[in-house]
Amino acid sequence: MADMTMSGAGASRLAFYVPRLGFGLAVVALLMLALAPIGWRTGMWHFRTSFWYLMQPAAYLGIAAGVVSLVALFWWSSMGTAGRVMALAGLAVGAVMFYVPWSYYHTLGTVPRIHDITTDTANPPTFSAAVLSARAAEKGNGTDYDQKTAALQKQGYPDLAPVKTGLPPDQAFARALAAAQGMSGWTIVANDAASGRIEAYQRTTFMGFTDDVVIRVVADGAGSRIDVRSESRQGQSDFGVNAKRVRAYEDALKQKLG
Repeated sequence: MADMTMSGAGASRLAFYVPRLGFGLAVVALLMLALAPIGWRTGMWHFRTSFWYLMQPAAYLGIAAGVVSLVALFWWSSMGTAGRVMALAGLAVGAVMFYVPWSYYHTLGTVPRIHDITTDTANPPTFSAAVLSARAAEKGNGTDYDQKTAALQKQGYPDLAPVKTGLPPDQAFARALAAAQGMSGWTIVANDAASGRIEAYQRTTFMGFTDDVVIRVVADGAGSRIDVRSESRQGQSDFGVNAKRVRAYEDALKQKLG
């Protein structure tokens, strides 16, 4: 009888502590994840510190929270309402912490490891001095374009091409500018109809990385040719973000052109 009582007490303790352990690990993981963009955005540390010392450990802790919470389900009937809620919360955090890194690594394996995308790999649009200064202040990537990048882009994104229209450059520029102004999350920093240049930037939601965009409108026979370039300031691989941005802009531009 005493053995049964002790066994029951041990099970009760496990039913109490295991879901709380999983929930605690989940909370710590989420706190570390929340600190990752704060440090980078405020200039307290480099984004690599966020990746290697906060986000990666947070993923491991989150997965551990999920595993512990899964084990806790063995005591579902005796853990009480609070324990069940904690177990389910730990499972949810664990699932997210597993899926997000997995999806990033999956994407990394399917796109070229470049961060500079353009519709004119032979003569890409160039950024203005103001944008170059902003990139330098952030100690960002250089904007020199090489043929190795061009080859990787052609292999990974063979569909990217300039947009051509029968409209004269002034009309094409006006519609290109309207399309850029309508892009969600874009901030237009310069537009010059005389040179056919539009420049903008977009920041990522979580880490706040800045990607610069330049659009060039030039005469092309009796019409116009519109080229786009989107380049990340930080990192070596953009996980396909810049190519998606170029495609999204060209889709919007085509609607403006009719």
